[in-house]
Amino acid sequence: MRLRNWIAVLVSVLLLAGAGVVGILVNRSTVKAVETVHQNDTTALGTNNGTLTGQLQKNSVRELTLLLGQIAVRLAADDAKDRTSLAVAAKKSTTFQYGMITTDLDGNFLTVSRASGLPAQNDAAWKPLWEQIKAEKYGFSGVMNAGDTYVAAVGIPVLVGGGPVGYLIGLNEVAQTPLHNYIRELRSTAHKTMIVDKAGRVGAASDDTLVGEVVHPEIKARLDHEKAQFVEYTENGRDMIAVVVGGLASDWSYVRTQTQASFDGAVYSRSQTLNLTLLAMLAIGVVGITLLGYRTQIQRRRADERFQALFQHAPDLVSVLDGTGRIVFSSPSTTSVLGFAAGSRTGHSVFEVVHPEDQQQMREGLTTLLADLSGVLRLQCRVRTADGEYRWFDFTASNQMQNAALSGVVINARDISENRAFQERLEHEAQHDPLTGLPNRRRMQDKLHTSLRADSVAVLFVDLDGFKPVNDAHGHEVGDELLRQVADRLSACVRSSDVLSRVGGDEFVMLMPGVVDPGDVDAMSNRVRYVLGLPFRIDGHEIQIGASVGVHLAPAAGDPDEALRAADHAMYEIKHSRRVPAGTVARVGRHRAPD
Repeated sequence: MRLRNWIAVLVSVLLLAGAGVVGILVNRSTVKAVETVHQNDTTALGTNNGTLTGQLQKNSVRELTLLLGQIAVRLAADDAKDRTSLAVAAKKSTTFQYGMITTDLDGNFLTVSRASGLPAQNDAAWKPLWEQIKAEKYGFSGVMNAGDTYVAAVGIPVLVGGGPVGYLIGLNEVAQTPLHNYIRELRSTAHKTMIVDKAGRVGAASDDTLVGEVVHPEIKARLDHEKAQFVEYTENGRDMIAVVVGGLASDWSYVRTQTQASFDGAVYSRSQTLNLTLLAMLAIGVVGITLLGYRTQIQRRRADERFQALFQHAPDLVSVLDGTGRIVFSSPSTTSVLGFAAGSRTGHSVFEVVHPEDQQQMREGLTTLLADLSGVLRLQCRVRTADGEYRWFDFTASNQMQNAALSGVVINARDISENRAFQERLEHEAQHDPLTGLPNRRRMQDKLHTSLRADSVAVLFVDLDGFKPVNDAHGHEVGDELLRQVADRLSACVRSSDVLSRVGGDEFVMLMPGVVDPGDVDAMSNRVRYVLGLPFRIDGHEIQIGASVGVHLAPAAGDPDEALRAADHAMYEIKHSRRVPAGTVARVGRHRAPD
């Protein structure tokens, strides 16, 4: 009997030892898999934010190019007219209000828009700009000291006859740029986000106090790599980790740092707890085989606790659906992300929380996924929160119907509302005039092209008469307000189906799809001239202007560029004809006396 007991104890110990070894190996494998997923998600997030950062930096190049097209520079040394032009351009800019500079081909300053507060010409941070501008036709400097202010420069060539004759440099105060404002929105108590130049100096950060500082040497040494990478280092006695994404448009890098402990989260601590538990169970096993069943229950319960801890604070939603789209499991993060009580959605159809406009797309995707036993589906749709708000999510769904442990479709969903809103804002700004909010020339041309495919379009080209004297007499701020009021009056004239756009300084274009009756066009032209002929009250001044209106009736399937040129030409004839008074209408293809 004693031998049997010892055999039972030995068998129990061997079973426990085997189970313990297997448990430790499985735990290590699970932790490694979770770590890989976490690193991949962090890398993807860093790459995405790096891409958005690059877009913001390219936007600054576009803005500088537009400003260059609006001014005339003579590239003379200390030229008074150039200084005035640069000061006006800087004031109009949203990025380069700190100042603007013209230089010769060797980078020597010619004319500057401000008398002081400039970075030194021999500052080493200028070097990346000159190296990049010769290869890319634009260039970005590093962060430089300008007195008590940190600035950065963006440069583009001034071309004459297809070749550069000098350079236009825009200076921005790095702590006031749209890029810094965007990075500030990424602030978190868990990590710090920075955009750093090639020398490692911070040009934008989620923490304002970091601007102008130099990153840790370990991070600085890895800034030349274009792919995303992780850097581990020690700072102030704490183990740190940073994700670094290089290769931005400016040769700057995106950096996000946090402590190793916050990066690892609860997974590693739970892993250590499990290992200790398994070792304790091995010791308990020598007591006898009677404890084996109890140990199994403890292990199962703690495995469940580990599973819950893994998903409790995860930023992603994890759900399992059956073949009809009914939810059979949802992770605890459903409460923190969507606001639903834990387990309250179990048994409900997933389509109950999907936006009605997105349900058809998701139903078709689910049907296709169920037909492929190893299929994976990615889509974006809107999901309703507990308070009725809809938010955008990126869904990754995999068919696990053949997996006995799951027997369903596993969905991983991430909230992308902020990124999507930011992208939509960028798209809107790219297609609208920043002064009046009207569609710009690009948006108008797209609408004209689309409209002409289906119907005829009346094109009215409106040019203001007497606008330049207003600018000369009262200044550009009054001129800008006048343009906004003109836009408001013209907006009140158009129909809901019409398109009103600002295509130049004081030039506007109206598109009237489906209009074929010249009388309707005449009525609109008369209305435009009438409302713009009424006095404007701006800043205590009564201002009187007029308008020259060129009209072209473009037939369906006509050439949109030709239609726009024809309306422009008709307006030009009105504008410059000494025989026809200003404020009348010219129409391509037909002539009649003005009303």
